[in-house]
Amino acid sequence: MSNSTPSTQRPAQILVIDDEPDLRTLYELTLLREGYRVEAAGSVSEAWQHLEAGRFDAVITDMRLPDGQGMEIIHRIQKDQRSERCVVMTAYGSAENAVEALKAGAFDYLTKPVDLKQFRAVVASAVQARLAPQPVAAKAVQAAPASTANEAAAVTSGTGIAALDRLVGESEPMRLVKSRIAKVARGMAPVLVRGESGTGKELVARAVHACSQRSEGPFVAVNCGAIPENLLEAEFFGAKKGSYTGSSQDRDGYFQAARGGTLFLDEIGDLPLAMQSKLLRAIQERSVRSIGSTQEDAVDVRIVSATHKDLHAEVQAGRFRQDLFYRLNVIEIAVPALRDRREDLPALCSALLSRIAQDGGLPVPHLSDDLLRRLAQHPLNGNVRELENLLHRAVALNDGDELHLDLMGGFTAAAEAAASAPAPLSSAADAPVVSAVPPPSAAPAAPLKPAPPPLPSDLQAYLDQQEREILVRALHESGFNRTAAAARLGMSLRQIRYRIARLGINTPNGDDGASSHVDD
Repeated sequence: MSNSTPSTQRPAQILVIDDEPDLRTLYELTLLREGYRVEAAGSVSEAWQHLEAGRFDAVITDMRLPDGQGMEIIHRIQKDQRSERCVVMTAYGSAENAVEALKAGAFDYLTKPVDLKQFRAVVASAVQARLAPQPVAAKAVQAAPASTANEAAAVTSGTGIAALDRLVGESEPMRLVKSRIAKVARGMAPVLVRGESGTGKELVARAVHACSQRSEGPFVAVNCGAIPENLLEAEFFGAKKGSYTGSSQDRDGYFQAARGGTLFLDEIGDLPLAMQSKLLRAIQERSVRSIGSTQEDAVDVRIVSATHKDLHAEVQAGRFRQDLFYRLNVIEIAVPALRDRREDLPALCSALLSRIAQDGGLPVPHLSDDLLRRLAQHPLNGNVRELENLLHRAVALNDGDELHLDLMGGFTAAAEAAASAPAPLSSAADAPVVSAVPPPSAAPAAPLKPAPPPLPSDLQAYLDQQEREILVRALHESGFNRTAAAARLGMSLRQIRYRIARLGINTPNGDDGASSHVDD
């Protein structure tokens, strides 16, 4: 496919740097056939003569050159704030060099010996990233000063709210997250999103995708902990017809489904070691082999992964491959816990209530100062996911104009009173000495009975909420494996699917392939 541009636009200009004449000629001819204008250099000094004489859309450089390293070119382009996208070529197995180049600002890398099909795809991607206009949200964040980056990020596109706007909050930690997303989205470097469960890691991954030049491509989200181990290879890489029992036709894996877009590997820390090595090879070689196939297929995907685990500790414990960790953790985005950005609570509550009301076809309930005060005092260890659950419960049981937190739930007025009451005596040494025998005149104390809970005003809504909480808990404890959750509750998979759909429970990709938009 030719990359020549219309007559009203100039052809993209490429600088190729390699000290081997035969390879340099091969790269030149390949790019010329694609319609590019090409200049070539055999050393660092010769490359700078070309760069000082003009501008290029992309620079493809070998890592080792006679008078220096390709890294010197990347560093200088970054230092001089030039616009060229850099692609480096590294020797096979030199993963450290590729990671170093990506961290230094390279757009992408190629492994020698270079596959020409992959070479053309990477160059085309770099040129498109250089020439195509950036997404509105990303441009707004970059152009805005730090103090107003969050307002600029909250940009709506013609088709709806931009992905960055879904990251609700104006706190300093959230401004930093949005600014980092806009910066890292421009390249192809793998991104690791780190944060506690419920902080919104998938929303961050979606924002990285939406702000990149790959935004028109697919975004494929995979929960690595929810796939049975014996199906991992087929799910990731695909399978040919007849390759295993029940395989009646060819099927694509996640890598093939994400071609031209972003592959989001959620809970990457839950991936078994055997699969980690296969994933590492697929990422390094940019090709996968379907089960039952005799050949590998090139895949063009950007990898974004997420975890709530400490992968450093997992590497030390031997549960996670160090080479895969360094390959995935080229750029890290740390998502703050809700307790570290409590000033965002009003905006988060407002956004969540609007979404809950819209989904239920209800008017948006009033958000009182008392409710916000009580939420601010709550630990919210489950982060945004727990906050959403509390608000769902409050809306379901709301019977007036003003929203109240569910007194039948885990966060009650009695719990508030208990939190402010004096702590109970913890040992006999702390207790005052009293007579073990009551005075003769004292009547035996009647055992105190707890006051019965108030009757719910809407029995069906109350029962639905109780069932919802039980299902959510079972899904959490089973790693969102629906088969396992159903077994724990004495149900069939079909029964739990029905209840999940009826109660509107959002779940990550489960064992039956259901999709989700829930915060991770």
